[in-house]
Amino acid sequence: MSLGGSVPRLENNMAKSQQIQERLDPHQIAPELIKPLLELSAKIAGCGLESSLMDLVKLRASQINGCAFCLHMHATHARKSGETEMRLHVLPAWRESPLYTPRERAALAWTEALTLLADTHAPDDVYAEVAQHFTEKERVALTMVIVTINGWNRVAVGFRRVHAASDAHAAA
Repeated sequence: MSLGGSVPRLENNMAKSQQIQERLDPHQIAPELIKPLLELSAKIAGCGLESSLMDLVKLRASQINGCAFCLHMHATHARKSGETEMRLHVLPAWRESPLYTPRERAALAWTEALTLLADTHAPDDVYAEVAQHFTEKERVALTMVIVTINGWNRVAVGFRRVHAASDAHAAA
C-alpha cells in the first residue's frame, strides 16, 4: 500500500522537528499587544471554574492544535495541582475512558467543538450537554477559557515558541 505524497511531507516534518527554532518572542517584540491576552488569561483564571477542569480544557485544545509550548506549560501546572498521570495520558481518548466526570466530558466536547469550529459549527447536541452541567455564567467562562487557549496556541505555534527542555530524555 502506497502512502503517496504523505511520506515526503512526514520526512520533512521530522527533519524540521529535530531543529526547532523559535521565530520570535512576541512578549519581547510587542508587549503592548500581548498584554491584553495576558490580562484576559488572568481574569479567566479567577472565573470560578475548577482549576482541574480548566487544565483539561487547555490541554485538550493544545493537543488538537499541536502546541507543544502550551502542552508543556499546562501539563506541568496540572501535575503540580494534583492531576494524575493516567488522566493526562488518556486525555486524547477521553470519550473511551471512564476517568472523566460527566461535567468534564461536556467541557471536553465543547472544547473540541469550538477548537475545530470550521468542521463542527458548535453543534446543538454538544451545547445542550454543556447546558446540563454548567450554568449560563459558567458556559460563558468555559467558552472564554477555550477562546483564550486557542489564541495562545496560535501565538505559540505561529512563532514556534519552544518550551523548556528539562526532561532528561530531551534531544540534544
